[in-house]
Amino acid sequence: MARNSNRSGWEWLLILSIVIAIAITEYIFAYWDVRIGIVLALFTALGIYFVISLKDMSVQVVNSAESLALVPIYILFTSSLPWFFLNQAYLLPCVYAAIMGICFYYIHEKKLSFDELGFKKEKFLKYALLGALIGIPFGTIEYFILKPAPAFPAFGIEHLLIDLVQMILFVGMGEEILFRGLIQRDLTHTFGPAVGILLATSVFTVMHLTWRSVPELVFVFFVGLVLGYLYYKTESLTAPILAHGIGNTILVGILPYIL
Repeated sequence: MARNSNRSGWEWLLILSIVIAIAITEYIFAYWDVRIGIVLALFTALGIYFVISLKDMSVQVVNSAESLALVPIYILFTSSLPWFFLNQAYLLPCVYAAIMGICFYYIHEKKLSFDELGFKKEKFLKYALLGALIGIPFGTIEYFILKPAPAFPAFGIEHLLIDLVQMILFVGMGEEILFRGLIQRDLTHTFGPAVGILLATSVFTVMHLTWRSVPELVFVFFVGLVLGYLYYKTESLTAPILAHGIGNTILVGILPYIL
């Protein structure tokens, strides 16, 4: 990945302002008023595009701003669309399919290849195993933080398989494409790996404010750093997606039924 941390104060201010705006928006959404959070998400996205259309800046900074703009759009899609007409069983995959649709549109507009994004055949099995091994302890630790209730009256293989597919192919893939494959990738190209991983992880963490749990935020920040480092070192999304998806499956699809 290309690295360039020699940026002007204006460029730093722009990106940090976007990250702070996202954090404020999500905080208000989670703790104060959902309606105000939705409005702030709308104005944050519009503000980003307005500023980058007026100010002459480098391609890398524009890319970082545009990929960060996907987060308030993510908030708008997940909170303001009329999802109520969907059966609850289909809600999660439909929401994350919409998020991936937004990401794929961005990928198409930027003419990125799937290889550039991190979908690589090389060492796939190695990275898949690594992701699985990391995801199991992550899911176990998070269970003891959140203690989610079982989603079904009793454990069933069919329910487990549904959870596994949804958590890997929708939640894991959708969030890892957005936060690692797009946001972290662009921020790393703009500010270097350390800042890129830190800022992307910060955004990933604030998007979990809806859990209203400080221990969960600390844990998610640590997980984000690990997944971000994995993506940076391997240049592959395989391990982050599997770790994310399997961790979530352990969290909601297995441990609530046996502990």
